[in-house]
Amino acid sequence: MTDTVLIVEDELFVVLDLEDLIAEEGFAVSAHCGTVAATMIAIERQRPVCAILDVRLPDGEVFPAADRMREMNVPLIFHSGHANENALRIRYPDAQICPKPSSPSHLRAALKKAIGRTA
Repeated sequence: MTDTVLIVEDELFVVLDLEDLIAEEGFAVSAHCGTVAATMIAIERQRPVCAILDVRLPDGEVFPAADRMREMNVPLIFHSGHANENALRIRYPDAQICPKPSSPSHLRAALKKAIGRTA
């Protein structure tokens, strides 16, 4: 079974770019969710090996889902243009942070680090 990465993002073009990057690294996408509610359902259905999260979604900030994934020991990558990086580092010290826009190489390195591969 292929390891899966969860994408939490409400912008379609960003989702498509992330899907390509994830596939290039040999992973499948478990789901791409555009809301906190959909994310909560997705993580209970299948535990991903990693999650890439936008912070602001149409139904609120991603933090309830991020907190649940942290409880499940899912590595987190925050990929957002609307996040307070210092606050994220305090709340999620083990998370990777890739402010938007981030280069594909920066995202690729964050993904490899999050899942324990050599970047």
